[in-house]
Amino acid sequence: MRATRYAAPDSVGDAVALLAGAAGRGRVLAGGSDLLVQMRAGRIEAELVVDVKRIERMTTLSHDARGFRIGAAVCGAALAEDALLARAWPGVVEAVQLIGSSQIQGRASLGGNLCNASPAADGVPALVTAGARCVVAGPAGEREVEASQVATGPGETSLSAGEILVEVLLPDPPPRCADAYLRMTPRSEMDIAVVGAAARVWLDERGRCSAARVALGSVGPTVREVHAADAILAGGALDDAALARLAGAARDATAPIDDLRGSARYRTRVAGVLARRATLIAYARARERR
Repeated sequence: MRATRYAAPDSVGDAVALLAGAAGRGRVLAGGSDLLVQMRAGRIEAELVVDVKRIERMTTLSHDARGFRIGAAVCGAALAEDALLARAWPGVVEAVQLIGSSQIQGRASLGGNLCNASPAADGVPALVTAGARCVVAGPAGEREVEASQVATGPGETSLSAGEILVEVLLPDPPPRCADAYLRMTPRSEMDIAVVGAAARVWLDERGRCSAARVALGSVGPTVREVHAADAILAGGALDDAALARLAGAARDATAPIDDLRGSARYRTRVAGVLARRATLIAYARARERR
């Protein structure tokens, strides 16, 4: 096993320089709840670990004209305790609160959940339906990418060598719009999603659905969006017929595998059920914001 160096820079620029100099053998330590476990198990090796928890920009949750800026190393507990974020994006906060135990949420970050690129990550479907964007810094400067484009496969991301996820940007939701997140696990705590479903619903002034977005986790190598959701639900009532079509579209959007936690057939069926339930919760919340 190679020796591992440790660095704790206090600026994004220094972190980028360290990672660029590691020639692809560096790893970012945000919370460490995934990284340290994987290193101890021998699944990954790192010549350099860059601890970003001393970088103010990456450990700060703030709100400005663009909406919410969530530093990539802000822990889940801090997000769950922010009343403004919880009111604006209850589905995102619900997803964050399902990442591990209370102790883990004191360390694990939303940025780490994204960059770990697990197909079962709870935070990612909720960020996708929320329209989140991610600020990525690298040797060539900064760029923005949609949250849905960060993970490219299990354990793989679109970040190039030397690049680092700095912030997650969440816009302020418009009136009559709300989100929700649900997941199914064999156990109530400390488990990985067999299926996760996030939904976001927009209502018009009459209280009818004007737009919808649904995304599924743990049913494919990356988050699977139910692209037919908007066409099925927009302009109509969320009656049993529309919700049945939505459930069918969710099942059609899946590409799951069989594993010890659930069969592909079971995941496909559960995806339809959770998509329907999450959409109804988001719809009810949107009605409260009229």
